[in-house]
Amino acid sequence: MVRSMTGYGAGDVLTADGSRWIVEARSVNHRFLEVIVRLPRDHSALEDRVRAAASSRLQRGRVEIAVTREDVTKRTRVAKLDAALAARYASAIEEVRGALGTTDPLPLMFLLGLPDVLRFEEACDEAETAWSALEPALAAALRALVGMREAEGARLAEDLDTRVARLSSLTEGIAGRAPELVAAHAQRLRGRVEDLLRAVSSDGRVVSLDDARLAQEVALLADRTDISEELTRLRSHFAQASQLLGEGDGTIGRKLEFLLQEMGREVNTIGSKTQALENTRAVLEMKAELEAMREQIQNVE
Repeated sequence: MVRSMTGYGAGDVLTADGSRWIVEARSVNHRFLEVIVRLPRDHSALEDRVRAAASSRLQRGRVEIAVTREDVTKRTRVAKLDAALAARYASAIEEVRGALGTTDPLPLMFLLGLPDVLRFEEACDEAETAWSALEPALAAALRALVGMREAEGARLAEDLDTRVARLSSLTEGIAGRAPELVAAHAQRLRGRVEDLLRAVSSDGRVVSLDDARLAQEVALLADRTDISEELTRLRSHFAQASQLLGEGDGTIGRKLEFLLQEMGREVNTIGSKTQALENTRAVLEMKAELEAMREQIQNVE
């Protein structure tokens, strides 16, 4: 199934303790898979689990997952003492006292009031308990995200398939005109040679048309303008693209990018080998279709 790399999903769960977990997941196109996780500070230990859950469902794209926790009931706050930091503060203060020659006592409350010595934080749930509450909301958000990417991917596949069919039709038009173009080239060459011979004969010289030499020149011209190999490769590329769009699963965006590059190379070669007005128009239309496909494929996973 073709999937887009653009999507959005959200999920939320209300736990028995009155906490509400809200997860929002957004994704845009990216060359590889990049997962950015934003969690409440006291639940940062869950970041790897959230990233692993996203990586198991997605293969390409820049994915941003934002997790919010809302508490209906007020959470318990706990005091955390950084004793090592307090000791370093006290040692520094003692050095200052010695340098100044003062004997003023060091009040304990002053020491506790220094930055980061004593911090008050909300009580943090154990990692397993928090994960069991968060996981259902995360799963719901990822399901919604993947669903939107699949829906958008189906529309992309339909559009790309239509453009491949258009390219195939233009290619067959060029192939159908190929024999006529060689004959037309031969006829024009013969006409030009005959005009040249008439001009030379008017000067009193007798010149005859060498049919064998003319046939040789026509053969060389036909060889230089032969596009049968390019047409064969184009047909193969179209068949592979249609198969990927119809049956492909997983990451097909890069494969489509490669096929598109090869199609462009063959179309450019055909354009350089044939100068017929009808074919020039067809080549220009094919290049326009390829450019439109290139923009679409940038968003295919």
